[in-house]
Amino acid sequence: MTNSTALPRHAALVYNPIKVDEKRLRSALHDLSSEAGWEAPSFYPTSIEDAGQQAAREAIATGVDVVLVAGGDGTVRAVAEAMAGTDVPLAIVPSGTGNLLARNLGLPLLDPDRMIRAALGSFRHSIDIGWAALTRENGESDEHAFVVVAGMGLDAAMIANTRPDLKKSVGWVAYVDGAARSLPNAKPFRIVYQVDESRLHSTKVHSVLFANCGTLPAGIALIPSASITDGAMDIAVIQPAGPFGWLGVWRKIWWDNSVLRRFRAGRLVLQRRGRSASVRYLHGQTAEVAPISPTAIELDGDEFGLAIRIRCRVAPGALLLALPEGHPVDQL
Repeated sequence: MTNSTALPRHAALVYNPIKVDEKRLRSALHDLSSEAGWEAPSFYPTSIEDAGQQAAREAIATGVDVVLVAGGDGTVRAVAEAMAGTDVPLAIVPSGTGNLLARNLGLPLLDPDRMIRAALGSFRHSIDIGWAALTRENGESDEHAFVVVAGMGLDAAMIANTRPDLKKSVGWVAYVDGAARSLPNAKPFRIVYQVDESRLHSTKVHSVLFANCGTLPAGIALIPSASITDGAMDIAVIQPAGPFGWLGVWRKIWWDNSVLRRFRAGRLVLQRRGRSASVRYLHGQTAEVAPISPTAIELDGDEFGLAIRIRCRVAPGALLLALPEGHPVDQL
């Protein structure tokens, strides 16, 4: 028997109107909500002033049963930041350029209706979310969430040098152009860092990455062991020694992680080869890095200015997701 006194449920969509087919998406959510017996949905477009945090908070304040997000990686990050620690599930409708979180979760990238049905369904699963506290040169500090990766150094410069017009026309491939613009002027910088309660270390690097999950577009496994449900983060310290050192970075991230690890024979080769001198991996719940001078920061592919210190931590299971029924979660 059904409970005749049960209140009808209500979904809200936070979306970036520049990144999505607004008319189609609104129509699909309205029709599928009606089909599922839900109330008419609410819609919250993002703006220049609000990347999605305020829109998500307003939706939650109305008592919605699920929030859907559609937009680029920055929109997903902003909405996740507002929803972390709440008991309201978030459904990701892949849109935009990278779809980094959706790719790491193995969500359907070209079937928005399936993700809308997942939002209106009952399968829920919690994942970790990262937080990055940034200390600025003037001593002020601010903290922001990230769902995929935070970075300091060359990766942030690469994003800053990526042309928006090229990104819009060719998608994530535009980052290759950004890398080409950044590498000629890339110089190592000295940092002091600490993971959890370990002793302090000092070294020269080109970049430090703090990963909540480890797959990038084109199937590139930045950190193949990274898990989005293990309550910890994986840190990649990129420190190539000279021009040939970049070949070592390429071999480690592209060939070793993204190709050889897929095969048993390849994994045996990696075991015999040992560690790479160009890329060092660390693991922990917190990590703090202080460069000798203000350095560029990026969170989930968005620029976040310069900082003289970054402290990253993981909030285990803080983000509740709506996933397609039966979606495999044992490998997350």
